[in-house]
Amino acid sequence: MNNRIAVQLYTLHGECEKDFYGTLEKVAELGFNGVELAGYWGKEAKDLKATLDRLGLKAVSSHVSLERMEENLEAEIEYLKVLDCSNIVCPYLVEDRRNDYAGLVKRLNEIGERSQKEGISLSYHNHDFELEKDNGKSHLERLFEETNPEYVKAELDVYWLTLAGENPLEWMEKYSDRMPLIHLKDMTTDSERTFAELGTGGVDIEGVLRKSKETQIQWFVVEQDRSKRTPLESIEISLQYLKETLPKIG
Repeated sequence: MNNRIAVQLYTLHGECEKDFYGTLEKVAELGFNGVELAGYWGKEAKDLKATLDRLGLKAVSSHVSLERMEENLEAEIEYLKVLDCSNIVCPYLVEDRRNDYAGLVKRLNEIGERSQKEGISLSYHNHDFELEKDNGKSHLERLFEETNPEYVKAELDVYWLTLAGENPLEWMEKYSDRMPLIHLKDMTTDSERTFAELGTGGVDIEGVLRKSKETQIQWFVVEQDRSKRTPLESIEISLQYLKETLPKIG
């Protein structure tokens, strides 16, 4: 997995706004192998693909809002096919959609089936609000229980699981055959419990890396929503941690 490390470009959204292609060049220079897209910054798919190829970067997945997928899934699929990107991810559930998980299950199954027919896998990325329990089970558990595992995969976020009091390793065990991607994030050990560079906080990142060998994870995705350093400095620290730790794990 040493050569399967991507960065979620939301981490660098400010840099991408100023110079998308220049930011991709910096990501490649740092030594990342792939990117998880969070928008296309107005670029044509063929031009973006040419740039990624030139830089030796793989588009591993794309975060696309549920609303965008509902409105124009075909356009998203066609864009991703040009990029040779085989994963599309529902990244976030806006607040007014959180009271209808039954409806969400139905929509995800539909979107996942349509995507799968085009060779693209749909995943759902969690935050902490899905971990609220109702009659002993969290919304996230029910979502994965009630969606078709063939059509809806899991992109677990270890930071948000930990923040919600959950053990990421237990979730990885439960969905080991349903996880093409995983978000690696650390958490400060102070009262803020905010985002931290990998290996500097309290999330059991090494345990997550070890557990990943028992799963179908294809890509590690580094993300840091906010940073006290510059985002590029933060992701460099996280990448260096992975480069040093993964060989020890074997």
